[in-house]
Amino acid sequence: MGIARRNLSWTQPGMLLLMVGLCMPVCVEVPSGTEAVQGRNMTLACISCMKREEVYAITTVKWFYKPPFGGDESLIYEYSAGQPKEQKSSMEGRLVWNGSRDLQDVSITIINVTMNDSGIYTCNVTRILHFEAHNHLVENEIRISLTVTKEASDDFTSVLSEIMMYILLAFLTLWLLVEIVYCYRKISKAEDVTQESVSDYLAIASENKENCSVPVEE
Repeated sequence: MGIARRNLSWTQPGMLLLMVGLCMPVCVEVPSGTEAVQGRNMTLACISCMKREEVYAITTVKWFYKPPFGGDESLIYEYSAGQPKEQKSSMEGRLVWNGSRDLQDVSITIINVTMNDSGIYTCNVTRILHFEAHNHLVENEIRISLTVTKEASDDFTSVLSEIMMYILLAFLTLWLLVEIVYCYRKISKAEDVTQESVSDYLAIASENKENCSVPVEE
């Protein structure tokens, strides 16, 4: 009995830890958009996932910008020691930190995009992982080639989806009209049959009434 209780006491925390592990959010590295529209906001997505064993780390994030037609790469944004900070550039005052608390998502947003914002953006993520025996340096870079347009271009997938939607609506409308015509004809036939039945019934009743005359006693 004591052994069973001891096994149960170890099993419950183990199951709890397993459930917590399964319920932890999963980090998924998704590519950033590469087309922005003038006058709108654009988020440059940079997601650098950490492994489960990477429990504690010091993270430094640097965003660089390089013009599309040559020119030097310059630092435009930096996140260090828990503080995001804009650097002096043509985008100063229009960059907003959009990263997550766990620093796996270290994205930034450009406010009121201009045509001059086209170019190559580099997201540099440096982590110093603190293990019991040693520290380990991990560095990751993500490059985004951004193109700014005056108007949003129609994506082929969205255009195709819109065409399919209109085709589906036309089909449903045609099917509804066919159903209405079919039901109307069915109701009309039912009314005709009912009227014929009533007429036949009245004719038979009238005939029976004439045949059932009462004899007169002399």
